[in-house]
Amino acid sequence: MVALAPYRVLDLTDSRAELAAMVLGGLGADVIKVEPPGGSASRRAEPLAISAAESLVEQIGNSCSAMAVDAPDAGLDSLRFLAFNRTKRSVVLDLDSTSGRADFMRLVASADFVIENAPPGEMTARGLGFEQLRVVRPDLVYIAVSPFGQDGPYASHQATDLTIAAMAGVMALNGDADRRPVRVTVPQTWYHASVDGALAAMACHWRRVATGEAQFADVSVQAAAFWTGFNAMIAHAIQGYDIERNSTMLQLGTIEIPLSYPASDGEVILIGLAATMRPLIPWIVESGAATQEWMDAEDWNSYDYRLLTGGTLVYDVATMRAVMAEFTRRHAKAELFAGAYALGITIAPVNTASDVLGLDQLAVREFWQPITLPDGRTLRAPGPFIRPSGTPISLERSAPRIGEHTTEVLDALPPFVEVEVEMAQVGDGEGVRAADVAATTSGARTSLNSADESALLGFARDESTALPLVGVKVADFSWIGVGPISAKALADHGATVIHIETENPADRLRNVGPFKDGVQGVNRSQFFGSFNTSKMSLALNLKSAEGRAIALRLIEWADICLDSFTAGTMAELGLGYEVARELNPSIIMASTCLMGQTGPISRLSGYGYHAAAISGFYEVTGWDDRSPSGPFNAYTDAVAPRFLATTLLAALDHRRRTGEGQFIDQAQMESALHFLAPELLEVQLTGKSARRNGNASPTASPHDAYPCAGTDEWCAIAVETDEHWQALRGALGSPAWAMDPTLDHLDGRLSQAALVDERLAAFTIGFEPRALMDLLQAAGVPAGMVQRSSDHLDDPQLAHRRFFRPMHHPEMGEVPYEGHSYRIAGYDNGPRSPAPCLGEHSYEVLSEILGLSDEEIVEAMANGAIS
Repeated sequence: MVALAPYRVLDLTDSRAELAAMVLGGLGADVIKVEPPGGSASRRAEPLAISAAESLVEQIGNSCSAMAVDAPDAGLDSLRFLAFNRTKRSVVLDLDSTSGRADFMRLVASADFVIENAPPGEMTARGLGFEQLRVVRPDLVYIAVSPFGQDGPYASHQATDLTIAAMAGVMALNGDADRRPVRVTVPQTWYHASVDGALAAMACHWRRVATGEAQFADVSVQAAAFWTGFNAMIAHAIQGYDIERNSTMLQLGTIEIPLSYPASDGEVILIGLAATMRPLIPWIVESGAATQEWMDAEDWNSYDYRLLTGGTLVYDVATMRAVMAEFTRRHAKAELFAGAYALGITIAPVNTASDVLGLDQLAVREFWQPITLPDGRTLRAPGPFIRPSGTPISLERSAPRIGEHTTEVLDALPPFVEVEVEMAQVGDGEGVRAADVAATTSGARTSLNSADESALLGFARDESTALPLVGVKVADFSWIGVGPISAKALADHGATVIHIETENPADRLRNVGPFKDGVQGVNRSQFFGSFNTSKMSLALNLKSAEGRAIALRLIEWADICLDSFTAGTMAELGLGYEVARELNPSIIMASTCLMGQTGPISRLSGYGYHAAAISGFYEVTGWDDRSPSGPFNAYTDAVAPRFLATTLLAALDHRRRTGEGQFIDQAQMESALHFLAPELLEVQLTGKSARRNGNASPTASPHDAYPCAGTDEWCAIAVETDEHWQALRGALGSPAWAMDPTLDHLDGRLSQAALVDERLAAFTIGFEPRALMDLLQAAGVPAGMVQRSSDHLDDPQLAHRRFFRPMHHPEMGEVPYEGHSYRIAGYDNGPRSPAPCLGEHSYEVLSEILGLSDEEIVEAMANGAIS
């Protein structure tokens, strides 16, 4: 059984956003990829499975002839297409013809979701936008993904992965201070927005359940990528200054800790504090990196406390780092990883794509899903992004050939009925007013009069503003990143989420900056605040029997229980799934950790930066001639929650229909590997392992961050086509050097990249970054200023979307909270309340939710169960 089996999704996206529908398909939805004759352009997206000489264009030309469609390899050149179009069926329709549009409307009438990423307004101009399609399917969920959103001052901006990374703040945080800001070398920004599109689809679905009405979600890639900034996102507004790029230093607001260390065959990631050093002392001494006398001179048990509180140290951090670096460079990555794991600590290898494919953990968990290429070669692709016990994720259906399922799908549609639908002019100039569309399984759609249509378009019913998850109860035992972010996604939509925490130790994000006005305190961290809006806080001691008894009552109360402890911890506390389902048979219980609940390294503890290293993200961020310089902070903590929250909402819908609960096991690495799927396929096919290379691109030039007037100010410029180059040349004033015909085409620009970059930088240095961006955008050149948190507060596009929401916090006063990457029409889906103070709602939860008497509450406080 699969969670979304009753639902159909129409996928109108290209290679940038195809992951969105694949996620819903993995959860069980019937995904129909609607392609034009000749196939989607995404079938030709780099990297390719075969050489350019054998490309799709030469195989089938520009038409979708029967011979081409029947060819066993038709349209399966692109590794990106192969990775992100599993689970889907392909239907070819000419949407510029009367018959093609009629068949499309029949499909729409049978569909529950439509996902597209056309430029804003394009689908509406073609008569295929939300307002037109909802007339055909009045309860349709329509998801539109675009670089900056469907409206606003930047909605029409030319945008690429590079320029969005600049505008979202990603580049301001990645790279070395003495060089240009960098993106993750392989594209990432659209993947974040794609999975957020799937999450938005499920949020809209729950609002559809609540209201019975069609839903429209506007997803911004900029806003989605913004959330990878973690504690830097809102830093300036909280502490008064920006967090800046600084290689792989972990910037915690109070101190900076180096993360990257050399190994004999690459690099490793570790937290350079005494908590890591202390268990390694015998090994360090044995390796000759330091003497026992040197080690004995410092009290390593109290070192971290003295460091954090400004106490006296025998060895400063730089000295300790030097010893640690001398130790790590004497050993290989795999040796350090295995040896540290045996000692109960984490030294994570900076893995290449080849290293990832060789991980025993993934083999034991049978993660990889085989993909067979047209020539018979078999590759391993990322498998289940999450593991629900009752509704397993399935990615077994391979990417389809062009039009492989056209007849199968169209012939199965219900009989025709006529519906009046306002259509735009079609491509051949023929106007269409009435379209034949299909009846759905709920019965034939009848013609709608103007009053009916107005009611549909206006969200006239009171329920249109209803919070979709009102009544959903969540016991959130998680802490730090992935779990709290996932629970926040439910809380902001109306779920009652109780964040269970303790003051000894407090959620570690409470002790990490930015702190309001620079004053440290467990209730003054906006790192914690950003991830925990709309929740209640219960201070509960799970180490006491009385505290665990209260936890069991919470589990009995909850619809969803969530934790992010090391694998097996909840069971060791007597709070595991076997116990939970005895108390609450329909509970949905989710555990998220780095490696998952099973496998040889399932007990690995650590953070998103460890998972990012093991997954391969550090290998592809920074400069080829240096150690990694990003991605910033705990990168996979920005990836995994999108998958988990989407899965939780799907599981909740499955429970609504069947009454069945289940256990969900998320290995954060397994979720994140989908963001490197094309690179994992490419290394198997060609032996080429993706590596960090600044902002260079094999398919675009110039393509980099260029200096602007001011201190450390930059603007990203991405010339992806020859037309972009002509536009840039005009914006420069057509200087003689740019008129060289060698530069008219990509190969020539790549060969002259150093010259072009030098001359272009000489031009850009004369402009403020926003002024340069505006100049180039007006000329039709993709450009984006490299924004910091201080710039985001003045970003007119984010302001237009009401992205920042000022709220009054009990201790910090008024502070801005970040919104979601998507906006749902007719519904304010931003945070509902500020993050709670530690234990702020303990009495309310115990008395009003769990029904404890005052005497029982006093007793719980007296015995230490409540702090």
